[in-house]
Amino acid sequence: MRYSILITGCSTGIGFEAAKMLQERDFLVVASCRKAADVDDLKAKGIKHVVQLDLADSASIAKGLEDTLAITNGELFALFNNGAYGQPGAVEDLPIEALRAQFEGNFFGTHELTKKVLKVMLAQGYGRIVSNSSVLGLVAAPYRGAYNASKFALEGLIDTLRLELADTPITVSLIEPGPIESRFRANALLALNAHIDTTNSRHQAGYKEAIARLSTEGATSSQTLPASAVVKKLIHALESTRPRAHYYVTLPTYAAVVMKRVLPTCLLDWVMRRQGA
Repeated sequence: MRYSILITGCSTGIGFEAAKMLQERDFLVVASCRKAADVDDLKAKGIKHVVQLDLADSASIAKGLEDTLAITNGELFALFNNGAYGQPGAVEDLPIEALRAQFEGNFFGTHELTKKVLKVMLAQGYGRIVSNSSVLGLVAAPYRGAYNASKFALEGLIDTLRLELADTPITVSLIEPGPIESRFRANALLALNAHIDTTNSRHQAGYKEAIARLSTEGATSSQTLPASAVVKKLIHALESTRPRAHYYVTLPTYAAVVMKRVLPTCLLDWVMRRQGA
């Protein structure tokens, strides 16, 4: 059996690196992206099978999976839920439509796709579901409330799914990266400018800091790792006979796990407030 996998959010960053590295390992990779223009771009970069799949659009999710199964002859070994973006902004400044959009892209769409894929996997009798979360699904940071909330929700949903699938041949894993080289900051800056009125907020100083950080090219921390670091964890989740429930990536993620366990809330809050905007 040739391992087949559907990956969401492949236009750049972790998704693209996963598609490239797994294709090199002879997986039958179906990369997906939200925009039609990115489909052609990915094919031009050497990804053989690319479908359009917008996680905020139910019809697009159904069509994207249908196109995927046509490529994989109706079976699917694995799903990598990677597609997501970050909506910055203080909680008090978040318009409800921005929060809804964050959950559509990061949570509801992932849930809808996972449910559809799960039916295929249960029918075929095997499968692996891997979801890309974040260190911000483990601890909260200021000015990232919408993203924190979507990743906390994803963690709870996927942990529950793992429990409910314990009596099946389907494995469920979460990957929790910290700072990774990608276009995540650039896309977050677009979301900030689109939805947050930074000039009429008591958080103007925080937004100034956030804009400076999100505008910076390259790594903003010595702890930032390349996207391939996440893919290495993904490969273990796909190829190991005993995949882990949780995979941590980057030193800040390991540190967050330890701090959440050992520090009182007041000290953890102090540490996370120092992360700034």
